Amino acid sequence: MNARTTRTLAVALSLTAALAISGCSGESGDAEPKMTVSGAFMPQPVNDKMAGGFLVIKNGSGAADKLTGATSPLSDDLQIHETKDQKMQQVQSMDVPANGELRLERGGNHIMFMGLKSTPKVGDKVTVELRFEKAGPVKVELDVKDRTYNAQAPTSTAGNGH
Repeated sequence: MNARTTRTLAVALSLTAALAISGCSGESGDAEPKMTVSGAFMPQPVNDKMAGGFLVIKNGSGAADKLTGATSPLSDDLQIHETKDQKMQQVQSMDVPANGELRLERGGNHIMFMGLKSTPKVGDKVTVELRFEKAGPVKVELDVKDRTYNAQAPTSTAGNGH
């Protein structure tokens, strides 16, 4: 009877664990936003003081989220900047709408790398990890492009980019 009780308990625990794991797979689909990134690039920095990062974050779920930060081996100080009335300012987060996108582009909102540890050259790749309020972190590689490069986007304007 003691061995039988132990086996019954083991089976019950296994079933409970299996149910818990399958429940985490997200049947609802909207429990955690699904983020994908495209068009990630950084114009070659002029010096090691600062650089801009540009990309498009797409939210493939019905749950809105917020970009809350970024980290990179290139800099210990990454900031999220918004541009309003041709002035940029640091913000704590940016909305990523449900089933929508957040565009970080030249002349507009962007990620700012302050105090670079090195100066990447055209052809290099810069690794960045984006952090969100709800979704898990997303690792991205930004292609270092020529300083005059601008992604093809209908709403994009060449401007004072960094």
